[in-house]
Amino acid sequence: MQIERIRLQNFRVFQDLDLKDVPPLGFFIGANGTGKSTFFRVFAFLQDALENNVRTALRREGGFREVVSREHEEEPIEIEIQYRLLITGRERLVTYLLRIAEVEGRPVVEREILRYKRGRYGSPFHFLDFSQGAGFAVTNEEDFTKEEEELDREKQTLASPDILAIKGIGQFERFKAANAFRDLIENWHISDFHIMAARQRVEAGVAEHLSETGDNLPLVAQFLYEQHPKVFNNILEKLKRRVPGIENVEAEQTVDGFVVLRFQDGSFRKPFVARSVSDGTIKMFAYLVLLHDPSPHPFLCIEEPENQLYPELLGELVEELREYAQRGGQVFVSTHSPDLVDAAHLNEVFWLEKAEGAATIHPAAEDEQVVALVEAGDLPGDLWRQGLLGQQLGG
Repeated sequence: MQIERIRLQNFRVFQDLDLKDVPPLGFFIGANGTGKSTFFRVFAFLQDALENNVRTALRREGGFREVVSREHEEEPIEIEIQYRLLITGRERLVTYLLRIAEVEGRPVVEREILRYKRGRYGSPFHFLDFSQGAGFAVTNEEDFTKEEEELDREKQTLASPDILAIKGIGQFERFKAANAFRDLIENWHISDFHIMAARQRVEAGVAEHLSETGDNLPLVAQFLYEQHPKVFNNILEKLKRRVPGIENVEAEQTVDGFVVLRFQDGSFRKPFVARSVSDGTIKMFAYLVLLHDPSPHPFLCIEEPENQLYPELLGELVEELREYAQRGGQVFVSTHSPDLVDAAHLNEVFWLEKAEGAATIHPAAEDEQVVALVEAGDLPGDLWRQGLLGQQLGG
């Protein structure tokens, strides 16, 4: 399942964004303040709205008036995502639309729609359609022998107009598209890795997936070592190839009930605890753990992975990201590093710019001059350094 299109209206600096033909791996570059982090916040917002409700998600972003675009406070916020989904043996382009408005000072889901075409021709059909807490979902959406008027519509009233319908409807497998989209949102991962958090010892416990900041890295390493030794050994072998000198990594439980990471350098007899190992080693290990999760996330957003990594490791990291995407995941990366972009394919690069308070996202492959230069042998990162890729890059 892969996102192919993202449309935003009145979400902070994105007054009117329509990003089409989204690739499995995308690198988003731009000056500070052009909206890279805001773009990633859209996915965190949806995840929060699904886990809780729209009102709570908006409150954590500062409230409706802080999220809606400036001078558009009386208009709704719209988020539309299109993705491919296998239904009855055929891939179909499914559209999810969420429109949020403020009514009498309270945010409500003004409209929530899930639609796709049942046949080759005609308009997409609404299989889920809710407005302000009430609506319907089709229960026999996979019965393509039925005429449209024969489909069974199950009417529902939600507990509150700020609850997403896919939160409830998506729990049931018979609502295929809603169930799949709910699963996608629940399992996507927004990574904002903090090196100091990953160095710390943590209380003993169990953690199967790396957290947003990486503060549970020792627990995840211990889980992989004990429950998925082949995966852990693969991670270790890749780390050894990418970071010279590293021979082993262990998650050790201390006598006072904590877990610490220890790295064995071949030059020394005793292993080093994580706080004594280089930032680049810790971060590369963490990204390998994230990208080789036995139950991988269908969608990853990674903020500025180049921080603390040696420049020569950036190409290796891009290789790992691309392999993850080739295995079926989708990855968005924000970066300020031309070295990282040098390892990207041109159709994977998008640049952001901001003018008169509104941000836009442009595919680098749509710039004919850039395409010609890359075909002639230039690298995307070099073009960025020279100021030929984008108009406001380099901040």
